[in-house]
Amino acid sequence: MDFCEITDGGAIQRGVLAGLSQLHRRLGPETPPARVAFEACREGWYVADRLTAWGHEPVMVDTTRVKQLGIGQHGRKNDRIDAEVLATALLSGRIPQAHILSPARQKLRLKLAVRRSLVATRAEYVTSIRGMVRARGGSIPKCRTCDFLAKLGEMALDEEAQKLVEPLRAALDVLARQIAEMDLQIEQLCEGEPVIRRLMTVPCIGSVVAAAFVSVIDEAGRFRNAHQVESYLGLVPSEDTTGGRRRLGAISKAGNSYLRSLLVEVSWTLLRKKDDDPLARWARQIARRRGARIAVVALARRLAGVLWAVWRDGAVYDAQRVGLKSAEGVSRHAHEREFQAQALRGAANKAATRVRLARRTLAASRKDSQ
Repeated sequence: MDFCEITDGGAIQRGVLAGLSQLHRRLGPETPPARVAFEACREGWYVADRLTAWGHEPVMVDTTRVKQLGIGQHGRKNDRIDAEVLATALLSGRIPQAHILSPARQKLRLKLAVRRSLVATRAEYVTSIRGMVRARGGSIPKCRTCDFLAKLGEMALDEEAQKLVEPLRAALDVLARQIAEMDLQIEQLCEGEPVIRRLMTVPCIGSVVAAAFVSVIDEAGRFRNAHQVESYLGLVPSEDTTGGRRRLGAISKAGNSYLRSLLVEVSWTLLRKKDDDPLARWARQIARRRGARIAVVALARRLAGVLWAVWRDGAVYDAQRVGLKSAEGVSRHAHEREFQAQALRGAANKAATRVRLARRTLAASRKDSQ
């Protein structure tokens, strides 16, 4: 990795470190305290912890905003140039900082990442087994993933099919135990996070979703309002406003993709639930007007705001309060639609009047010509 050192006197020193093992030699505890900027990466948390322990001030850079510093301009991007740009920006106070998670939340995030990998592998194996059984003329009934091994055991497979799926079945058995063990570890971590239990009072929010939300947001006070949280998670529409015209597109999909996908999954479940929860009612109203997919994304965005508000207030989910907010929104939407309808009727009347005047003018002109 390339580094560049800039002092107040303007002196620049460049060099290359072969890896993290050489970080101690360059920035160990015996070196003078310094502010050290580095791009967010897999090793980011580790580097920040090491630098803090050695008496330095780590500054992790948000890689989604480095272009505003000039990185990558004119098609020139390499580690040597990037290091100098970051050092210069750090000295001038223009660094777009990324948030460094607290140690407890780092541990929670890593446990969730392990579980996510195990679950993804299990899903891949289940799909493979279903395909192999179908190739032999069989079919495994639909079921929950956690019940798949039991269903597979009930199947009367021929000898060739059994030989094909046996290695994957054995791997699935191991995966099921590992996922269960990881769930227990996550639950133990959740016990030390009272906020997670409060977030779980929101409909369809389980411990994994609540833990993922906490591990990404880290501190509710980092955000001024719910919209900032929704934007941070990439659940707000992308925008292109030029020349006085505002164009809104699909959601930005910035931020943590795993948490965003979890909120979308929860939204589908909540939308399909046949209960009277105000969030579900609100989403169903949107689905009737604009379709289920748009309703689900809108519900995921609102869920992010509700979870943040519950955390910020140190409260639990209050369906009545959410219902009042939903009613206000529906009433406001109805008022806006009525206002638009009246405005359109007024415009139509103006157009009709102009048509009548034009026809009269034409009729009078024809009469005069005769």
